[in-house]
Amino acid sequence: MGAEETKVCSGGSKLVFACSGAADVGAVADLAARRMSKSGTGCMFCLAGVGGGIAPILNKTASADRILAIDGCPLNCVKETLEMAGFSAFDHLQLADLGMVKGQTPISDENIERVAAAGAALIA
Repeated sequence: MGAEETKVCSGGSKLVFACSGAADVGAVADLAARRMSKSGTGCMFCLAGVGGGIAPILNKTASADRILAIDGCPLNCVKETLEMAGFSAFDHLQLADLGMVKGQTPISDENIERVAAAGAALIA
């Protein structure tokens, strides 16, 4: 993975779950979570494992000190996935609340940093 290596799916006390959808806002959410993981402000974790009911991932999520859900669009797939798995104690960041609109948001370093900073503030 080189310079962009992150702690994806390794766990930690502050777990970050992000939308990784096909839309621009999904990419921004995903890259912001990876940036948070790289900087140590949170640890990106595996949303697919939560949705799939994978026991070790559910157990690690249950033992986290803080959980952050970053959703790219108002469908709130991350929030819904965590709730369907039985999690309710988490912070939620919706990119629309930052003025980002699906199909109209550049996948730029500026937008990725805005989301990473907002996420870091939520789970500080």
